[in-house]
Amino acid sequence: MSDSRFSNSSITNNIVKYTSAIVGVAQAPKTVEYLVIAGGGGGGGGVSDGGNGGGGGGAGGFRTASNFSVTSGSALTITVGAGGSGGAYNVKGSAGSNSVFSSITSSGGGFGGSNVTDTNGGSGGSGGGGGAKGTGSNSSGGSGNSGGYSPSEGNSGGAGRISAPYTGGGGGGAGAVGTSGVGQLGAGGAGSSSSISGRSLYYAGGGGGGNWSDSSFYTPAPGGEGGGAWGSPRGATAAGGRATANTGGGGGGGGANGAGGNGGSGLVIIRYADSFKAATSTTGSPTILVSNGYRVYTWTGDGSITF
Repeated sequence: MSDSRFSNSSITNNIVKYTSAIVGVAQAPKTVEYLVIAGGGGGGGGVSDGGNGGGGGGAGGFRTASNFSVTSGSALTITVGAGGSGGAYNVKGSAGSNSVFSSITSSGGGFGGSNVTDTNGGSGGSGGGGGAKGTGSNSSGGSGNSGGYSPSEGNSGGAGRISAPYTGGGGGGAGAVGTSGVGQLGAGGAGSSSSISGRSLYYAGGGGGGNWSDSSFYTPAPGGEGGGAWGSPRGATAAGGRATANTGGGGGGGGANGAGGNGGSGLVIIRYADSFKAATSTTGSPTILVSNGYRVYTWTGDGSITF
């Protein structure tokens, strides 16, 4: 008597069942989309004599792309750069630190300059790397970092004003250059937007330049959209604003006698279609969101991911 388990119809049904099960198993992604924002530069400190303002800090580097290849079983390193410290009275700020995702590095924002000759305002830091020139007669802003790829990470900072009022230049942002110190405003350059998190947000705005100490100038120089901080509106120990954390914004320049503000820390975000399976493991406690067809991982501190 024949065994029904080995009939042609039974074999066919089993093949279909097992094939469907295999096809239905979610696979690890082959590529991901990323956003890597470095730490923003600190604003420069102001100078008392002449009421010179410090330069705004440059925004952290902004790098984003899709179709980045990943390999199952290999841990990818995440490093989130810290913002640079604002400079004390008569001291330039500190550059921001780099952020890294695997082989992708975003450069820390350039520092805001401070004036040490009382002849010009401090120059703005560059977005995405490089230091501003804020000493002596050279008041030009720092150059943005192209990094040998397109688009560049950031833009140049603005020059400090070399005649009264001695206003600091704005820091460069991811999307625009910093404004040179004109009148009381040395605005920070605007950042760039990204929707990788699920919302359209701006990142990496430059810090505003510090103002001189004349009491008729009360308006703070605005920071660039994307976390850039405002520059001090006047002297008398007025400090520049602190950039928003996890945006890569530049710190604001200090007014006369005032310290510069700290740059904002960076962040790293990756995402891929949610039809692919979740990561095998992560470190660094990333925020994980599954929404609108994507798995989104956001780090505000160092960590790793393995698929």
